[in-house]
Amino acid sequence: MRFASLGSGSEGNALLVEARSGTTTTRVLLDCGFSAKEVERRLMRVGADVEALDAILITHEHSDHIGSALTLARKWSIPLYMSWGTARAVGADEPDIDLHVLWSDETVAIGDVSVLPYTVPHDAREPLQFVLSDGAARLGVLTDVGTSTPHISEVLSGCDALVLECNHDLRMLAASRYPPSLKARIGGAHGHLNNDDAAGILASLDRSRLRYLVAAHLSQQNNLPELAQAAMAAVLGGASEDVIVASQEEGFAWLSL
Repeated sequence: MRFASLGSGSEGNALLVEARSGTTTTRVLLDCGFSAKEVERRLMRVGADVEALDAILITHEHSDHIGSALTLARKWSIPLYMSWGTARAVGADEPDIDLHVLWSDETVAIGDVSVLPYTVPHDAREPLQFVLSDGAARLGVLTDVGTSTPHISEVLSGCDALVLECNHDLRMLAASRYPPSLKARIGGAHGHLNNDDAAGILASLDRSRLRYLVAAHLSQQNNLPELAQAAMAAVLGGASEDVIVASQEEGFAWLSL
């Protein structure tokens, strides 16, 4: 199994996961938070194309995650996987959409990829995050979450790779020009993780198999890559350079498990 980011941040998110088994290959796009043209461009950058996608997974209905998912699903007959609440929020419960409803903690198989959805606290209708596996390795994804829960720590323990939200630095958010209401939303229990809270989640996990750690969904206004890396590296006991950063424009290149 391998994975690559097409971009990560408030302007759009998409993560491509690929698993091979014998002569078959499964490609799943987790979130689709860009225009259809931009998704196609970014897929080409990593040597893929929309026609080769077997499914699109959606975490929640916010525009930087849902993006052009419905447009691409209709045009290319791609199955869409999301919670019922998210489907109702974006109008995916229409006859021309191949909708597959996901339920928390119920694993589904998409070709060679096993998908485990799990619930998280975020200000959306029915948000989910995911752990994906090819049977040998596990990739955990946690973005767009306001605070940790014991269930999050349980689900993400023992992963071989982890994509973890490091949205903001507390001091930078406090000093920003954002209005108080937006600061409260971002820093609230249903908002986004700051670097310290992300580090706390990482510290709570069984990291014995962890090979790759990616800091994701960084705010371009309220965080710096080196701050997120330093917070994660302090938990890992390694160098900041060991922590990969998913950027808004470039995401990150293929990582193989």
